[in-house]
Amino acid sequence: MKAAAFDYRSAGSVAEAVALLAEGETRVLAGGQSLGPSMNLRLARPQRLVDVKRVAELRDVAADDAVCRLGAGWTHAEIEDGAMADFSQGMLAQVAHGIAYRAVRNRGTLGGSLAHADPAADWVNTVVALGGTLVVQGPSGQRRVASEDFMLGAFTTALSGDEVLVAVELPRLGAQARWGYHKLCRKTGEFAKAIGVAVLDPGSGLARVLAGAVEGKPVTLPQTAERLREGGPAAALALLPEEAEARLAHLAPNERALRVVAVRRAIEAMAEG
Repeated sequence: MKAAAFDYRSAGSVAEAVALLAEGETRVLAGGQSLGPSMNLRLARPQRLVDVKRVAELRDVAADDAVCRLGAGWTHAEIEDGAMADFSQGMLAQVAHGIAYRAVRNRGTLGGSLAHADPAADWVNTVVALGGTLVVQGPSGQRRVASEDFMLGAFTTALSGDEVLVAVELPRLGAQARWGYHKLCRKTGEFAKAIGVAVLDPGSGLARVLAGAVEGKPVTLPQTAERLREGGPAAALALLPEEAEARLAHLAPNERALRVVAVRRAIEAMAEG
C-alpha cells in the first residue's frame, strides 16, 4: 500500500514547526522509520507532515559536570559512531548499535523514537533507566517532563498535538560508573521481547534498575536498585525475583520470567564490566 495524500512542509526552526502543528492534523517527520511504514499501511493519515530534519536546534549539545543535553535530532548511527563527546561511559553508543539495522540507524532519530513511544524501543527504556528528562516546546514555550512521566502507555506520550520534542537531558556518568544493558530478541534487528538495564554511579549515587519491553511504560525496580547501591550486584540479584514478582504482577508468569532474565543478565554484565 501507499500513503494517503498529504501536504509536506519543511520547518526551518522549532518555532515554525510548532506553529504548523497548531493548525491541526499535522505530524512531525524526523527520521520517518516508524511514521513512514504506518502511513504506507494507512494506520496513520495525517493531512500534513512537518519535516524537522534540517532544524539546527534539534542537534544542539550542551553539558556541565552533572547533566548533558542532547538534541532530539541526532540519529542512532551518529550516537553509535560517537559523533558527540561520550558522557555515558559508552552506554549510549552500545544501545544505539543494537537498534534494528544500520540502514534504520542512519535515519532514525533519538527524539523520533521517544515520541513514537514503542514499549520495546531501546531509547524509551534507556532514558527512563537513566532517570532522564525530556524537553518539549509548544506555543507557550518549553517545558521539562521527567522520563517516567513522558510515556503514558504504549504509543502514547505527554506530548500535546502542538508540541515538539526538542532535547533529552541525561546524567553525566562518572569514571567509576558501571552499567549493563541486555535485551532478548529472536534475531538481530528485531524489537526486544524483554529488556533489562542496570546503572550504578558511585560518584553521584545514581542507582537504577529497569525491566522493559512490557506492554506499556518501562517498570523501574527501586528496591533492587537500592540493594545494588548498598550491597552491589550480588545483593541486587538476590532481591530481584521478589521485587519483580510484585512490580510485574500484571504480566503472565512466562513474560515476567523473561524480564527477570533480561534484568539479571544486565546486572551480571555490569558486574563484569
